[in-house]
Amino acid sequence: MARAIYPGTFDPVTNGHVDIVERASHTVDHLTVGVVEGSLKRTMFNVDERIEMFSEAVAHLPNVEVKPYSGLTVEAARKFGATVIVRGLRITSDFEYESEMALMNRRMAEDIETICLFSALEYQILSSSRVKEVAAFGADVSDLVPQNVWKPLVERLEQRKASNS
Repeated sequence: MARAIYPGTFDPVTNGHVDIVERASHTVDHLTVGVVEGSLKRTMFNVDERIEMFSEAVAHLPNVEVKPYSGLTVEAARKFGATVIVRGLRITSDFEYESEMALMNRRMAEDIETICLFSALEYQILSSSRVKEVAAFGADVSDLVPQNVWKPLVERLEQRKASNS
């Protein structure tokens, strides 16, 4: 068994992310969810908020911790003592993107392996971006995100709408 990192922005964490963490946690001794800080993506929640939400969503998993990181994922893997990078695959385009990333990571760190888990069928089209987009139009996304994420998501969207008015 190994130590692994599951990296991402997780803005916000979705049930698809939690599913990957739950399944990966059964295959490794220890899993660090690496929440990217200083992402090139414009995030809705700051890194501390994303860590808090993800930590609460996976609190039932004793071998999982949620920590921030910046820079290259392979460097974070080394920092956290991970020899495995876990990634989730949803739709076909994910495979192309993740293949390129895995090959680049392998080039930089031959001792760190990438393992991809296929998303559960109900999460094949789920992404944080899509959740934010449809929630901004008033759609109910409570079944797409962990229970502790839904209320802060709706509140943040309402704050943004009020500030743009």
